[in-house]
Amino acid sequence: MESWDIRSLDVQPRHPQVIRSDREARVIVINLPAGEQLQEHQTHERAYLLVVDGEIEVDGGASSETGGPGYLAHFEPQERRGVRATQDARVLLVLGPWPGVGHPSERAEG
Repeated sequence: MESWDIRSLDVQPRHPQVIRSDREARVIVINLPAGEQLQEHQTHERAYLLVVDGEIEVDGGASSETGGPGYLAHFEPQERRGVRATQDARVLLVLGPWPGVGHPSERAEG
């Protein structure tokens, strides 16, 4: 068994910390100061975003939601989203399977 106390990890702003990565999933902790954002983006993988501390606003294109500790959002592969911290926030991002179909690391070198 592996375990982590996500709240106590020393994760610096703008330096996400990968805490686990294998073929099943990649798990990333992000420290997002109030007012900062993860610019609109998409991933090749299915994504789950869990708020551990603070509060975020998620823009999923057609809708926008705000969530605090315990808020969990799911995104399909290639689904675009924006995430902005309305308060200092710590979030857990789970991408799976890792890497997803079409991810640059999966492309054959020519």
